[in-house]
Amino acid sequence: MSFVIARRGIVLAALSIAALAPSISFAHGPSRQKVTETIEIAAPAEKVWAIVGNFQDLSWLPPVEKTEGTGDNTPDKATRHLTLKNGGEIDELLTKYDAKDFSLAYRIEKVDVKILPVNNYSSTLTVKPQGDKSVVEWRGAFYRGFPNNDPPPELSDEAALKAITDLYKAGLASLKAKVEGK
Repeated sequence: MSFVIARRGIVLAALSIAALAPSISFAHGPSRQKVTETIEIAAPAEKVWAIVGNFQDLSWLPPVEKTEGTGDNTPDKATRHLTLKNGGEIDELLTKYDAKDFSLAYRIEKVDVKILPVNNYSSTLTVKPQGDKSVVEWRGAFYRGFPNNDPPPELSDEAALKAITDLYKAGLASLKAKVEGK
């Protein structure tokens, strides 16, 4: 008899927990965000790569005032320090470099989220030959600038997505103008 009562007690406890489960909120941190932008450039891939493939020179990106770097294009050794026109600074590390396939990857090592509202940012730039033209693809993955729940609006997922999307679009348009001489 006591076995049956004990079993009923366990079943009732399990049902009570199951009934409460929908009202329990399981809070979690931010989700990784991703942005991909592309642009077609009226120039062969080699000409575009001559600009994009130099990790030490990001002068084609509109917000950048100055680029200082070390390590040439050697993965995990090449770094660049960006000084932005608004006074902000960003430190980046080259993580992959493939001149044959016109592709490089890098990550941000240090940035003030007030300048760029992201954390744990990594990116890949690829130039794809399309006959006498090229398609440049810029992909990034990152977390919002505020790592905890309930971020302020300027450090939210939406703010991070907008900042990176706007940066990629402006950068690719600037690259196209530079390569095409416009």
